[in-house]
Amino acid sequence: MGQDQKSYFYRKGTTPLLETTIPAHFLDIQQQYSDHEAVVSLPQNRRLSYGRLSEEIDCLAKGLMGLGFGRGNRIGIWSTNNIEWLVLQMATARIGAILVNINPAYKPRELAYALKKSEVQGLCIIPGFHHSNYVEILTEMVPELKKSSKITIEEFPFLRRVIVYDPASPEQTQRPYPGFTLWSEVLEHGSHVSQNELEEITSSLHCHDPVNIQYTPGTTGFPKAVVLSHHNILNNAFFTAQAMHFSEKDRLCVSVPFYHCFGMVLANLLCLSVGACVVIPCEHFDAGQVLRAVDKERCTAIHGVPTMFTAELEHSDFGNYDLSSLRTGIMAGAPCSPGLMTRVIKDMHCAEILIGYGETEASPITHLTTREDSLERRINTVGCNLPHQKVKIVDVASGDTLPIGEVGEICFKGYHIMQGYYGDPEATANAIDKEGWLHSGDLGRMDGNGYVQITGRLKEMIIRGGENIYPREIEDLLLSHPDVAEVAVFGVPDEYYGEEIMAWIRTRSNTELREDDVRKFCLENTAHFKVPRYIRFVEEFPMTVTGKLQKFKMREIAVGEMEKLKSNMESIEH
Repeated sequence: MGQDQKSYFYRKGTTPLLETTIPAHFLDIQQQYSDHEAVVSLPQNRRLSYGRLSEEIDCLAKGLMGLGFGRGNRIGIWSTNNIEWLVLQMATARIGAILVNINPAYKPRELAYALKKSEVQGLCIIPGFHHSNYVEILTEMVPELKKSSKITIEEFPFLRRVIVYDPASPEQTQRPYPGFTLWSEVLEHGSHVSQNELEEITSSLHCHDPVNIQYTPGTTGFPKAVVLSHHNILNNAFFTAQAMHFSEKDRLCVSVPFYHCFGMVLANLLCLSVGACVVIPCEHFDAGQVLRAVDKERCTAIHGVPTMFTAELEHSDFGNYDLSSLRTGIMAGAPCSPGLMTRVIKDMHCAEILIGYGETEASPITHLTTREDSLERRINTVGCNLPHQKVKIVDVASGDTLPIGEVGEICFKGYHIMQGYYGDPEATANAIDKEGWLHSGDLGRMDGNGYVQITGRLKEMIIRGGENIYPREIEDLLLSHPDVAEVAVFGVPDEYYGEEIMAWIRTRSNTELREDDVRKFCLENTAHFKVPRYIRFVEEFPMTVTGKLQKFKMREIAVGEMEKLKSNMESIEH
């Protein structure tokens, strides 16, 4: 720890940082494990060895060069999980282009925002998914696509090429309209680019070049465009793999979306950084298909957010799958309850499952528990920071580093901090201070060994009659009730106290839980001012695609129903 036992921890690490680019590191891995399986996609019924994956990456990289794309160009991907997503991820890195990840759930307004914000020049899409027809959405936004591939539209001045591929048969995809370029045509353009030209552009790259734009998850309003470099995400993936004791013998079941940092960095890049295998169980999360993939492919690891693990454990066919091959994985993206952690370790055979914490702006992992940590530490903390990272807890008002054990804002510093928000220097300056510390907006405390416990979000803190209340504390309490499966606690406006506490609860199946039961349970286990005034039982929560609860949407719904809520409470109290 730092001097005077301040909440500051710098973990130096014994293995030096990788001072190389993603394609240079991948070349070394590919040469070592050429015959090993690199990626398996069950929905596509395809398997690629490291040697074959390398060939496909180079073919696409040359194709993109043949179309005029190169270093610094921004190429978007709007698709669910598939092999082509991974190939494009590595091909753009190979030529120094910047991959822009676009959420598959985006509607026209959100897509337009992402394309304009990142000044996207090329866009790869699948025809559509579920009820969203991506082709029709794009042609409504860019009518020229129905006539010609030469795009000149005022609203999207940078966009010049839209590439479409069907994951079921990428090279046999039918052209929906004249303006769309087919995947097969991109590959054909590569025939005019030599291997020497490709190697030349790769060798000119620097590890600190930007390689990716990730959009923040969007739990509050419009997301920001986070710019990450080779150095940022390659090292984050590599050191996370080291923490998981990952090797070429491991097979990771990837149930999280590729467009998010969790999938792209901590799954795809993590596996490719050590020679492990990426197993794609489904295009979009499906608990049954994930369980089937673990069983069929003998996966040794599985990632997910808590809601995903809950869905897997509660699946009706859970007992019919053999999960004994599992040993590790990462649970992150939202708080994990002790009960869920215990069930994952015991029922899913994931004895070494780790709790992860971080944010997109930090590439994304800053903290991770270890397999050597006690169950209590893995349940109650998010572990220590990864090697070569600094962390401190500061007073929200003064910015001073707090003594250990005190709650404040968590701040990060190190190789993993983003280059900034694309085209938004003001927002960048608000997030990263003059000393280079990234302010997370999360509240937490640190113990004497550097372990951090998350207590809530700075913006989510409820101030009720002068009392600071952290929703996470109440959520953990409610999750300890045997009938509660999921819960979200947040503040709603109140004329007298300023804010009151509201809890949305999803109960376990075949249980009956009443509001009185919840209040009685809370009163017996916490201070009276932390007992939710408003309680709502729900079947599901508003969520992002990655499974993060969108409390701002819940709050909007609750505020719209405040008169009804108050009336109900008054009738109960009288």
